[in-house]
Amino acid sequence: MKRIVLSAMMLGLLSPQAMAQTITASIAQDVRSTNPGVNRDDTTDGVVLHMVEGLVGYREDGSVGPLLAQSVDMSADGLTYTFKLRTGITFHNGEIFSAENVLWNWTRYMDPATEWRCLAEFDGRNGLKVESVTAPDAQTIVMTINRPSAVFLDALARTDCGMAGILHYASVNEDGTWNQPIGTGPYKFGTWKRGEYFELEAFADYVTPAGSAPDGYVGAKKPLAEKVRFYVISDPETIKAGLLSGTVDLAAVASTDVPEFAANPDFNVADSVDASKHTLSLQVVDPLLSKVEMRQAIAAALDLPTLVTQVTNGYGRPNNSAIFPQSMYYSDVQKQAFAHDLDKARELLAEAGYKGEPITIIANKRPTTPSFETAVVAQAMLQAAGINATIEVMEWGTQLSRYFSGNYQMMAFSYSSRFDPALSFEQFSGPKDTTSGKVWNNPEALKLIDEGKAVSDPARRQAIFDELHTLLLHDVPMIIYSNGVNDIVSNKRLQGVVSWQSKLRLWEVAKQ
Repeated sequence: MKRIVLSAMMLGLLSPQAMAQTITASIAQDVRSTNPGVNRDDTTDGVVLHMVEGLVGYREDGSVGPLLAQSVDMSADGLTYTFKLRTGITFHNGEIFSAENVLWNWTRYMDPATEWRCLAEFDGRNGLKVESVTAPDAQTIVMTINRPSAVFLDALARTDCGMAGILHYASVNEDGTWNQPIGTGPYKFGTWKRGEYFELEAFADYVTPAGSAPDGYVGAKKPLAEKVRFYVISDPETIKAGLLSGTVDLAAVASTDVPEFAANPDFNVADSVDASKHTLSLQVVDPLLSKVEMRQAIAAALDLPTLVTQVTNGYGRPNNSAIFPQSMYYSDVQKQAFAHDLDKARELLAEAGYKGEPITIIANKRPTTPSFETAVVAQAMLQAAGINATIEVMEWGTQLSRYFSGNYQMMAFSYSSRFDPALSFEQFSGPKDTTSGKVWNNPEALKLIDEGKAVSDPARRQAIFDELHTLLLHDVPMIIYSNGVNDIVSNKRLQGVVSWQSKLRLWEVAKQ
């Protein structure tokens, strides 16, 4: 009944004429906020970054390229970055983009009251500090940092940071509180009916670099539809019904539905492996799981290749590294994996003094991640080794809050893409006394991560990342089991649909 009612509701929202001018997509949960890099998750980033752009962004291959900047030059000592800004760029309200806007945005991001997720990446708390930001003229921004960094531009490009998106000052109210994004992206804010849909409108004055092709978050980004509407649909069966009825033009679907759509001549399936990480995170300060032997026993109890096959319906590939396989740093050491050994698991349980205490695995049922399926398979494997594993299912927002508070024992959790290995390791590593949501707090690992962020020499970085992977396999603060697999199903009326890094990119997508 739920599927029928929701599909009827969606059909009633758009007339046939409006549907011909609007691309409709589904997202598994509502947008958390329109404030870039603030109160966000991966779904939120995917919607907001249609409206907001930064000085730089990620290319298709994970490297960083200019976006609102025309060029980026680094000084010989690695401390000064000069950004030459593109000309002819306007905000959604018609105002001209210039260096003055960059200065205003940077001041806002660096204000703790903004609650920007990535403040610690630039204020010195994580080692890197932006010492000054100046504008010698209207088309130039100069940033100086306190020490050479291999990841400064990567941090600026990070999607979870909102790409340090440049907004018009009218995006906030007079008292400084958030209003709505007035950015430079190919689509602008339209209508947000919370819990139902989020609609964007084409920005007719969007300027894309001449002669460029679509390339990740840079390159050609023309808005080819009048509107884009993201429906909030969490139930896989409802997503499937929306696609089959034509109410939804494209959506990420459950892997179990891929074969049916692949065989249907009315649909295209775009799939790819991305840099996101599917994991079982372990709380290393939990009284039971603080024992490394207990965590090692859990890893030994899990047949990870079988788990990956089951939870991805054969589409995923095992990877126990924080580095995704397409990276230049994915070495033979990174291919080393947790070993499945039930006898060893039982031996380690005895060493840990385990007496059958329950271990709760927290999971959610979002259709775009295999969280619940992972918990079910892991529970059966752990129980076979004598571990009393239980499952608690939560709504995604509640689980996310529990993760950041550190209030859990074990969690089937997925991390959004990080291209640079140092940033990927840092994503889940940090001191728990100041960042309770971090999973791995080994001081030796934290020191190596800091070094990996600072040095640029590829050989030295490779040695650092290999050492980190070896430590990860020993400490078992989490069990990374695979990267994300994106299965995007689209109606054949759409042209230009690609699957990239678990996000829907609806610029350069046209509807016939």
